Amino acid sequence: MAEEQAPSGPDLTKGVPTSALDGGKLLGHVGDKDVLMLRAGGDLFAIDALCSHYHGPLSEGLVVGTTVRCPWHHACFDLRSGEAIRAPALSSLSVWRVDERDGLLFVQDKRTDAQDTRPLPSGGPDRIVIIGGGAAGFAAAEMLRRRGYQGSLVMLSADTAAPVDRPNLSKDYLAGSAPEAWLPLRSAKYYEKANIDLRLDTEVMSIDATAREVTTASGGRFTYDRLLLATGAEPVRLTIPGADQPNVHTLRSLDDSRAIIAAVEQGGRAVVLGASFIGLEVAASLRTRNIDVHVVAPDKCPMQRVLGPAMGDFIRRLHEEYGVVFHLEETVTAIEGTKVRLKGGGVLEADVVVAGIGVRPRLALAEQAGLAIDNGVVVNAYLETSVPGIYAAGDIARWPDPHTGQNIRVEHWAVALRLGQVAARNMIGHQEKFEVVPFFWSQHYDVPINYVGHAERWDEIVVDGDIQAKDCMLQYMSAGRPLAAASIYRDLESLEAEARMERERA
Repeated sequence: MAEEQAPSGPDLTKGVPTSALDGGKLLGHVGDKDVLMLRAGGDLFAIDALCSHYHGPLSEGLVVGTTVRCPWHHACFDLRSGEAIRAPALSSLSVWRVDERDGLLFVQDKRTDAQDTRPLPSGGPDRIVIIGGGAAGFAAAEMLRRRGYQGSLVMLSADTAAPVDRPNLSKDYLAGSAPEAWLPLRSAKYYEKANIDLRLDTEVMSIDATAREVTTASGGRFTYDRLLLATGAEPVRLTIPGADQPNVHTLRSLDDSRAIIAAVEQGGRAVVLGASFIGLEVAASLRTRNIDVHVVAPDKCPMQRVLGPAMGDFIRRLHEEYGVVFHLEETVTAIEGTKVRLKGGGVLEADVVVAGIGVRPRLALAEQAGLAIDNGVVVNAYLETSVPGIYAAGDIARWPDPHTGQNIRVEHWAVALRLGQVAARNMIGHQEKFEVVPFFWSQHYDVPINYVGHAERWDEIVVDGDIQAKDCMLQYMSAGRPLAAASIYRDLESLEAEARMERERA
């Protein structure tokens, strides 16, 4: 039987000298619970020490104002209430009372007076409909109920499964190191208890913006006072001969991941088309299952467009160390049974083919409803579309970004969650601009890559550290100004870069 991990640091119930907080943070324990004590803005706080997302160590995170940010995936918690105020964490943490007596600091009891009591704005909507069961749609529904919205809340999802932790579909779950039970963002009982009317396997056919009514393929009709469009993106489909064979897969949903797992259990050879983040995460996961993996991509260097040549070259070498074989500057012309034919004349044997050649936003409903479209659904700073009462969030939303001075659309999980959260608050009467700096993370074997900001192009990449040694920070510069930063094992620096970008405006 595995030994239980001992609690961290000193026993805070017995008191520690006030000087123990001279560094601003102290990790200790109350009973068998790790607790982080902090000094911020002249006040003392204590909060659960582990992030509620993937249990990242908040003691290694960053304090900004009266918040603390997780070093792993940049979730943010309010030190006063424990609320998870920024995704990807969704669950609050406990906060603890700090008492100072005779030069000692004591933490003994949880606070019971720290709940968010902010009132709802008056005159809010009676009926809200959310179209989409992905990150943005779920985050909006959860935030609405968290903030006390009591009206009708209907969530229409084309997926067959309730909202899941989508990043895990190409990472640990696909690799076989995370059980399916970890995937749901909330249990089935949550939706009933929260009075969220979740309709799965439900395709929305049309939106009548004048009548404020949504119609589904089965003939259902749902009226709304506010509507959130969060239809997400769909994989780009192969159009080559043989693309419709049963051994050819894409990865977007839980059903897709299940199908790939079932397929590789029957055969040990896989070809991944595309050297994107998803494609290479799939490659890493399948290698973890000891599947032979070949990657075919037209790129000269994997992910060079996003991360630049040096980081792209590192990622290629990393995958090659684990046995992945690359066929770069190459494309597939046909799939014939288990034979994958390359444009250059080569033939690869594959029991499973996974196409990761990109995604495109699902815009058909937005176009039908008459919303303004420009490489996505155009929204204002409050995430409202060109039609009053209709909001958009997630992969389809194109918002005015104050940090770049441009309208941008970003296809990242954490961004979609955060868009959904802000849209939810605005639908019930808050006036909150979306000013979050984009963030994503990618995992390749034991190497995490964090990326903050948004740089579609740059004129210089400044490298601090050693990429090959897996200890680096890269800044993507334009006219001397950092637009984005990518890092490996520089978690605190990544958080600091994010905080600096938040303070900057174009």
